[in-house]
Amino acid sequence: MRIKQVSVFVGVFLFVRVGPATGRNSRARVFRAALPCLALIALTGTAAQAQTVTPDLFSSRRTSQMTSPDSPLRRTAAEANDPLNSPKLQERDTPAPSRIGQIPQYGLPAANGAADTGYDSLNRKRKKPKYYPGQAKPKPPVGPGSPPPPIAANTRLRLSIPPSESANKTRIPPAMAGTVVGQPPRKRLRIDDDPFGAVGDYAGSFLIKSAVEFSGGYDTNPGRLAAAQAKPFYVIAPEFLAVSDWERHALVADLRGSFTGYGSNLTPNPDGTPLSAPLDIDRPSFIGHVDGRLDVSRDTRLTGQGRLFVSTDNPGSPNVQAGLARYPIYTTVGTTVGVDQNFNRLQVSAGATVDRTDYTNSKLTDGTSTTNDDRNFTQYGGVGRASYDLRPGLKPFVEMQGDSRVHDVKLDRAGYARDSAGGYVKGGTSFEFSRLLTGEIGVGYAARDYVDPRLDRLEGLLVSSSLVWTATPLTTAKFYSDTTITETTLPGTSGVLTHIYTVEVDHDFRRWLTAIGKFTWGTLDYQGNPRRDKIYTVSGEAIYKMNRNVWLRGTLRRDWLDSNLPGNSTASTVVMLGVRLQN
Repeated sequence: MRIKQVSVFVGVFLFVRVGPATGRNSRARVFRAALPCLALIALTGTAAQAQTVTPDLFSSRRTSQMTSPDSPLRRTAAEANDPLNSPKLQERDTPAPSRIGQIPQYGLPAANGAADTGYDSLNRKRKKPKYYPGQAKPKPPVGPGSPPPPIAANTRLRLSIPPSESANKTRIPPAMAGTVVGQPPRKRLRIDDDPFGAVGDYAGSFLIKSAVEFSGGYDTNPGRLAAAQAKPFYVIAPEFLAVSDWERHALVADLRGSFTGYGSNLTPNPDGTPLSAPLDIDRPSFIGHVDGRLDVSRDTRLTGQGRLFVSTDNPGSPNVQAGLARYPIYTTVGTTVGVDQNFNRLQVSAGATVDRTDYTNSKLTDGTSTTNDDRNFTQYGGVGRASYDLRPGLKPFVEMQGDSRVHDVKLDRAGYARDSAGGYVKGGTSFEFSRLLTGEIGVGYAARDYVDPRLDRLEGLLVSSSLVWTATPLTTAKFYSDTTITETTLPGTSGVLTHIYTVEVDHDFRRWLTAIGKFTWGTLDYQGNPRRDKIYTVSGEAIYKMNRNVWLRGTLRRDWLDSNLPGNSTASTVVMLGVRLQN
């Protein structure tokens, strides 16, 4: 068998080795080379005819030759698993694809190795780095080919550079600047977000801030009458804030009040008919609440709130009685006790509420007084809220509230039973996108049913939102909306469904000079009554911050009340200047 294989190889080898020749010499060489081959083939018989010549026969790989099963050159099991025999490595021996008929390509594509901001011979626009509004941009390089100056890892980027940092300053000693070789770096102070805000004082573990604002101005229609009467006025508004500084638990007291006084009373009508506003239009106002939190564990917290609200009916409201000497004052005192529980990303809150509202007696211009006991009521209710931390900066929620109002007098002055039960349900989300857009928005449905069947159900769409958009480091836009259901004394009217929307834009010309523009519009729906009111307010305000303790404020405001009932539409313009003292 081995002789047959050798004969074939020798014959082929002799045939292949015939080099190029011409004429009679070439034919003689081929004939002399072919005679030994034919003789060997004749001696081997027919066994040589069964062998097939394949491309592997001419391959230089060690496994390409045809070997017998008993040959010592046969592949062993170890060679079969040799990674050098991997099919992936054998693919390298495959011939290259033919390039006949294809368009040749030379070199690399244009601008193949250029950076995102490098030169492009095709004049294509390069991608420019994107920065969010107000983001600190890196300084340009010193010269061509020089990298930009590095930013220290412990340096906090600022959205804006105040003029004081770029101004020429007196040099300080190296020891104070922390530039002495071998000296440990000085601890950098936290950047003050409000350089003209009140500092406050510490009393134990409480940070206490207080302020009082004195203002004076002129109102073209303080009583919101159809026939306007202008009056000068003054406002005294004190504030008090106390915040605990504890590692666990928290306690916050926020108290704000104001008193608006006018130099004189309104003038009665010449024909003797009573005014739709009191003669004495002085108005007090106070809103305060104390919030507490008790951290039972990492995921369980007990919460509580005590609140007090003091005010009067709004000027121009139909709830104001005709012929009043002064506005009756009402107070609302209440409390809420609840619990917050976290289940990983799920947060559940529940609480019980109790509120009490009391009105003082109404004093009339003739010296008599009338009671307002039919307007006094107690409200019992509960509120629940569930929110889920879907992703950083996005937290959807569902909130439900129900309450019951019980009046001291079963029937009011018009003979209607005002006891009712109602509530609302709403859903929305709170979000925080790169600190540029933060807030909460919710949409739901509110309804209230009354004991008296003559009073229709009070219901409507509920919209509540609070959005803050930081357009630039110097400009901030805000949007607020709220929906309330309030009581009324109008006969046959269930209540008032009020929607208020406010857009506000704040701009800092300097850190000590701020301008505020505000626009408010709203609707008052007296359900069960044909009256529909629309309110509009446009105001501009400028604040000059002299230092941390003294601010100056100027305000110009225009108010409109547009009613579908004739004789109830009013308008007024308010100009006010004031000074704020704070600590």
